Amino acid sequence: MKMVIPTLFGLEGIVADELKWQKFQYVQADNGKVYFEGDLKDMARANLWARSGERVQILMREFDALSFEELFQNVKAIPWEQYIGQKDAFPVKGSALHSVLHSVPDCQKIIKKAVVERLKERYHIEWFEETGALYQIQFTILKDHVQILLDTSGPGLHKRGYRKNANAAPIRETLAAGMVDLARVHADSLLVDPFCGSGTIAIEAGLKALQIAPGLFRKFTCENWDILPDNTFRTLREEAMDVIKKDAPFTAYAYDIDPAALELTKENAKKAHIGGRIRVAKRDVKDFKPDADRQITVCNPPYGERLLEVKEAEQIYKTMGSVFQPGDGQTFFVITPHERFETLFGRRADKKRKLYNGMIKCNYYMYYK
Repeated sequence: MKMVIPTLFGLEGIVADELKWQKFQYVQADNGKVYFEGDLKDMARANLWARSGERVQILMREFDALSFEELFQNVKAIPWEQYIGQKDAFPVKGSALHSVLHSVPDCQKIIKKAVVERLKERYHIEWFEETGALYQIQFTILKDHVQILLDTSGPGLHKRGYRKNANAAPIRETLAAGMVDLARVHADSLLVDPFCGSGTIAIEAGLKALQIAPGLFRKFTCENWDILPDNTFRTLREEAMDVIKKDAPFTAYAYDIDPAALELTKENAKKAHIGGRIRVAKRDVKDFKPDADRQITVCNPPYGERLLEVKEAEQIYKTMGSVFQPGDGQTFFVITPHERFETLFGRRADKKRKLYNGMIKCNYYMYYK
């Protein structure tokens, strides 16, 4: 099967490297997505191990369509009966942009009708109760090019299961994982987040350092599929447990000035099964000092949306510039949408990378010299 992992813009290369490291085949990065090929076990393994990808989808078919008839016939030609049983649910959702077929509701109806007609011919029944397992059909139509996809994940892969609660402006887990990867966090790293919020960056760093599969403690939609052998996920989870680096010396320090944020970090780290690796304390960034040589600092500082908040954020960036000093192997990684960050911080980044925090365009400033 050919499969697709949608990504936040800027993380395509990170996701592709993750898949290659896990020995997936025919990995190819594209804008906002990464392709790979494999079987049902690979589909399950990708769900379990993808740190920075948003979900795993099976690419059922792609084609160009300028009419509803073309859309209908191409969708009907897909062998849906190889996946969807007589009682299974198969809702349709998707998007259309810059295409002749621009009405999403109309496209949904045509695709649904095509799948129903195909299954009626194969199962010789007229009505589908759709009370069984969920097979979420998705479509994208961009510049008249159609992709028909089958979602295997259910809730997005950023929902690891440890962050039921979060502070007002949480960073998505998949983005935090990408930031950690770019910061070159390893099993023996010491990481500091001086604006920890709900602890996402520190937790994602710990999961990577200890080689804990990000999907180890959650469920996926495809686990209910009849086409997937019952023991697939059980075996993969057992294998994932066996490779955890329990003896890794990794430690993270999570600081914040908000006591509620610190409690959230403790709670979430415990749910992620790495509570013992994250040391939480109340500390203002103005009191920042290295906890050890060769420390990695990764953070998502406040940036504000109203004028007063922006002014406060700008003062924080100036403070960061005065206390984040290079030397002794210190490296610093900061994500922010503020276009004048480098000026306020007082130093140009050694490298910067455009990333998106949800719909907010940011730069990831990397200081490692």
